[in-house]
Amino acid sequence: MLSRRQFLWSAARAAAVTAVPVAFSACTKSHSETRPAGLSDPQGANLRDPVSFPKGFFWGASTAAYQIEGAWNEAGKGESIWDRFAHTPGKILNGDTGDVACDSYHRWKDDLSLLRAMNLNSYRFSIAWPRVQPAGAGAMNPSGVDFYSRVVDALLEARIRPLVTLYHWDLPQALDDHGGWLDRDTAQRFADYAGAMAKLLGDRVHDWVLINEPGAFTYRGYLDGTHAPGRASLVDFLKATHTVNLAQGAGFRALKTERPSARVGTAFNMSLCEPATDSPEDRAAAERAHAITNLWFLETALNGRYPEALVFLPERIMGIMSGDDEKMRAPLDFVGINLYYRTIVSAPAVSERLVHTQDWIFPANLQGGQQGPKTAFGWEVWPQALHDMVMRITRDYRRPVIEITESGCSYKDRSDANGVADDFRLNYHHDYLAALSRAMASGANVRGYHAWSLLDNFEWAAGYSQRFGLAYVDFQTQKRTLKKSGRWYAQVAESNRLSRQPISA
Repeated sequence: MLSRRQFLWSAARAAAVTAVPVAFSACTKSHSETRPAGLSDPQGANLRDPVSFPKGFFWGASTAAYQIEGAWNEAGKGESIWDRFAHTPGKILNGDTGDVACDSYHRWKDDLSLLRAMNLNSYRFSIAWPRVQPAGAGAMNPSGVDFYSRVVDALLEARIRPLVTLYHWDLPQALDDHGGWLDRDTAQRFADYAGAMAKLLGDRVHDWVLINEPGAFTYRGYLDGTHAPGRASLVDFLKATHTVNLAQGAGFRALKTERPSARVGTAFNMSLCEPATDSPEDRAAAERAHAITNLWFLETALNGRYPEALVFLPERIMGIMSGDDEKMRAPLDFVGINLYYRTIVSAPAVSERLVHTQDWIFPANLQGGQQGPKTAFGWEVWPQALHDMVMRITRDYRRPVIEITESGCSYKDRSDANGVADDFRLNYHHDYLAALSRAMASGANVRGYHAWSLLDNFEWAAGYSQRFGLAYVDFQTQKRTLKKSGRWYAQVAESNRLSRQPISA
């Protein structure tokens, strides 16, 4: 199952990645040993007693600039790669664009009202790079900076923490015209931008996300071409991933230089990689899947190297130079995890390898889980994946601070006179929070949970066909309506407590 939130690895197979022996004890339990972690599973999502979260826990929701702001060419904003891509016929379902989206550039106070109505104390939103720096370099746009400054001030006045994402996929088109993420110089351009925003907003913003889902946007934008900028080249993909790793390190240093006390992380797209069986072959394949799906950008930040499970790297193709290990390093203050589902991994049979010769180089088959219920996107709902992924990162990286920067589900919601009764979404967040609470009880240092998303919005190549929001948006009138899940989430946030059964909404 392919999606924007999964760093799949047809890329790695094509890149001739050679595997080394792995410690099988580090792999997750096999798919054959698991069962759905739903409300009927006492070891999964169900809670025997109500669970209180730690004092000061961040209850939040997430959005992204291009998906909600609209105002794509107003007040000095420059063109982004998503403006260009969405305006290209045939790229987006139904010909949708983000030109208006949720009109949050003009209606951000309505969004703030939703945050307050849900008793949230954290809001993760992104800055549109071309809105504040139209050319991706040089002079800043005062109107754009002022817009985000007003949003930050209003959030603080409402006692809501601004968790600001610097890059959520909307690269200035001017930079893409000069190579974009294929050009090593873009890493420095990102660092300059990060330092400028820290200088302009860092007196009030203390928590920053450098990059959102680096694995997802490089895969979709440079390998399969279904997202901006729409390239479909293995070589381009490999170069882009390395430039992004350099940007992560450079951006971290620039932000810390300007604001040493700032708390800085990245939101990594992750998917629990489970072996299909308990065989050594499947467990080895799952471990390699974990390395490239979950660690390609995390290991470089924390340890200055690409994952050890992959010993061959096409350094010349990727553009790796001497000293890049230190340039990539970024001792993040927290690890952001975006997680929605799990991945089942198996090693191909000999007969498959005869047909697909690349399987001799990188033997692995991946598919989405099939046991749990499915969302409208076809993603399996599997709360145990969040627990196990959080525990894996906790174990392997010496108990870092973790924030769940995204988790959510899309369904075909309908608004009527009685509102929006989205019980599936309510149960999703209940079950994933229950799984998260068990990880915290086992020692994971988790300080926040951010539902994706605050609003129904522009869902990239799927246009407006998928609704993830806790609030329903009528895209004709821009009216916002809290769904049943949003009203329930408000009660959880207010009480800082998750009950055994979902609170009535």
